[in-house]
Amino acid sequence: MALRVNSESFEAEVLGSEGIVIADFYSDSCVPCKRLSPVLSQIEEELADKLKLVKININFDAELAEKYEVMSVPTLVFFRNGEEISRLGGALKKSEIISEIDKL
Repeated sequence: MALRVNSESFEAEVLGSEGIVIADFYSDSCVPCKRLSPVLSQIEEELADKLKLVKININFDAELAEKYEVMSVPTLVFFRNGEEISRLGGALKKSEIISEIDKL
């Protein structure tokens, strides 16, 4: 299950992590976010040895959304060893996310 992070835990859980971390910036009122959540859970289960998934609720952590220039949700920001390396936004298909992970 994806780890919920906030501004206090973001540095340790995302920036301090080795390997790939996907930060899912979402909102509880966002329908595409709700549809994406089970897809991300499947990916996390299938690729547990390759990546870490964290969720950031922009309603409670607007400062993180602002810092990472998240203009709409859902937005997935990919980090490797604490550095942003890619991002995807919108209502994504599982295949699109897997394709992006494969590129990384």
